Amino acid sequence: MKVPKVRMLQGRVVKVERTGEYMFDKEGDRWEKCIFTVELTGFSKRTPDESLPENLRGKRVKLVRYCCFDWHYKLGVRKTLEPDETEAILKGESTETAYF
Repeated sequence: MKVPKVRMLQGRVVKVERTGEYMFDKEGDRWEKCIFTVELTGFSKRTPDESLPENLRGKRVKLVRYCCFDWHYKLGVRKTLEPDETEAILKGESTETAYF
């Protein structure tokens, strides 16, 4: 049985918007909802045979994530989209957590 390939897009964080909306986890840590602007660069290393379509190269995508620690807010770092987010973006669609 062939296992379906999981594709995940990656990009560099160019902007982090803090929303001021918070939630707490079981340990009591406070997580802030943030919107990351990510400039797409390609696919993750796990899919080396995939190439980013030209119409998406350099395209900026917004990702909704929760941040708690100072390193979560860094600019210039790589951010990987989830498989469902990747498939939606490749189709030109949006999800609750990934949109144009």
